[in-house]
Amino acid sequence: MNVALDALRQQMKKYDINTYLVPTDDFHLSEYVGMYFRAIRFLSGFSGEGNLVVTQDSAALFTDGRYFIQAEQEMAGRDVELMRMGEPGVPALDDYLVSVIPEGGYLGFDGRCVDFHHGMTLRDRLAEKAVAVKAEQDLVGQVWTDRPALASSRVWILEDRFAGKSAAEKLAELRALMQQKGAGFHIITSLDDIAWLMNLRADDIPCNPVFLSYMIIDPKSAYLFVNPADLDEEVKAYLEDLRVKVAPYDRFYEAVHQLKDTTVLLESAKTNYATISELPDSVRILDEMLPTSMWKSQKNPVEIENTKKAHVKDGVAVTNFMYFMKHAFTADAQLTEEAKKLLGSEEMNEWNTAKLSERYRGEQDGYIEPSFTTISAYGPNAALPHYAPTAESYRVIEPKGLYLLDSGGQYFEGTTDITRTIAMGPITEIERKHFTLVLKSMLRLGDVIFLEGSSGITLDLAAREVLWREGLNYNHGTGHGVGFCLNVHERPNAFRYRQAQGRMEHMPLHEGNITSDEPGIYIEGSHGIRLENLTLVEKAFQNEFGNFFRLSFLTMVPLDLDAIDVRLLEPHELALLNQYHQQVYATLAPYFSGDKLAWLQHATREVQL
Repeated sequence: MNVALDALRQQMKKYDINTYLVPTDDFHLSEYVGMYFRAIRFLSGFSGEGNLVVTQDSAALFTDGRYFIQAEQEMAGRDVELMRMGEPGVPALDDYLVSVIPEGGYLGFDGRCVDFHHGMTLRDRLAEKAVAVKAEQDLVGQVWTDRPALASSRVWILEDRFAGKSAAEKLAELRALMQQKGAGFHIITSLDDIAWLMNLRADDIPCNPVFLSYMIIDPKSAYLFVNPADLDEEVKAYLEDLRVKVAPYDRFYEAVHQLKDTTVLLESAKTNYATISELPDSVRILDEMLPTSMWKSQKNPVEIENTKKAHVKDGVAVTNFMYFMKHAFTADAQLTEEAKKLLGSEEMNEWNTAKLSERYRGEQDGYIEPSFTTISAYGPNAALPHYAPTAESYRVIEPKGLYLLDSGGQYFEGTTDITRTIAMGPITEIERKHFTLVLKSMLRLGDVIFLEGSSGITLDLAAREVLWREGLNYNHGTGHGVGFCLNVHERPNAFRYRQAQGRMEHMPLHEGNITSDEPGIYIEGSHGIRLENLTLVEKAFQNEFGNFFRLSFLTMVPLDLDAIDVRLLEPHELALLNQYHQQVYATLAPYFSGDKLAWLQHATREVQL
């Protein structure tokens, strides 16, 4: 029995709604959301990303390969069917909705949490069955009696010495583009776009330094819809200097409805259904990708230099953590007294090691917070790509097998994301082979030279082909864009072997793009391996064929040589590994001394066939 679903179904009857769609998204279509918006978790127990479809006699969760195992575990006993997207025989979300809604029925959803493009697509498809859409009611909110409050945090200014370009310059460039396109107004509801444009940050979404807000921009001024209580006098004066008027967060839809006889620039796929539905018929919509999304993905020279500084700090923190993990056990497999002291426990487990990794980052100047929930996974748990331990649920780590740490930090100088898989002691031959294959994949992608106009789909094969030859694959992208002191997942740049719905992997890569390089192998019930460095697109050379670019590694942390089968590396791959480790040592050595420096030298030693 699922009490929450039963209560929702009662509300559906009240409003004559046959099927109700609950997405992961918030009002801004954010990837990560605050506690107020975790409706799927309230209804099903699932804490990842997906879409929940509820009818009077069924409930089905649609999610992708990153979350299959996690969803199955978290929803056990919740009366929700798991729909493994992309698997044979599993219908697409929209096809399923069309099939389950009766002729002449009603589909309901909160129009503030569904993007306009998807909402219109559903409306048009369902019209064939005379099905109407009801998007005005937040039915989950009506039954979630102890729902957390909307997030509220202090907004602060990211100084130009970090951002590299002032908000005034960014607004001027945006208005010039609006004039060029003939747009009288520009609507932005994407939180990281607003934060980047205004050089403002906050903490309304954990690990994402953004604040709940909307913006409407015209040729001479702008309107920021935000919780006024989150703005101190310094920020208010800053906004006034920029000719930005502050209005209450919940007055946004009223303002949208007042726009008439004008052209509005927006991106329907990044704007919710309720927003565009409020626009009067006299408004012409210029539907294009948000200009700020492309601009912020191409890091400026100041951002690049700052990001490199952030990765040195991050490299020191993660290398300290690796040193600890490698020296935590005695020769007779007991935790050292020093390890117990650092962990605050008589045992080493996934939870206390995650917390320790965060403490090492906290020692770095300019550190703000993690850039996402730390993935600390040992043994079989590492086969869950998005697994995260809790204080109540974790696995004890032993001096054998593989341990995976996927973590990152928000610094004033930038955002980091790194994964290292570490041999805690003896490992099996298949674990060693899989580790080496993943290493080969990461090194090969990091070594590519590509012609201007290439996309992430073009380059993904450089990593994945190594595994495909072995009949192996991983159910996630090879890489995602990374923001600057912003969201750790940033569009449009990415590495994937096929186009994913709603994503933009077809967009060409540009100089200044920062993208992760993170192939993996996941064997359910046994082990998981992922290695991740962040890459920067840089100019390589130019000739009669055009402009060529390369990827350079930003991440500076050793790769665990103890887990490698050197016999599987080709000479060029071995050279790449040694070159990378030479760079890591040269970068980090000034920050270490004594036993740690000696270990760093050993961990980055030259390896030969």
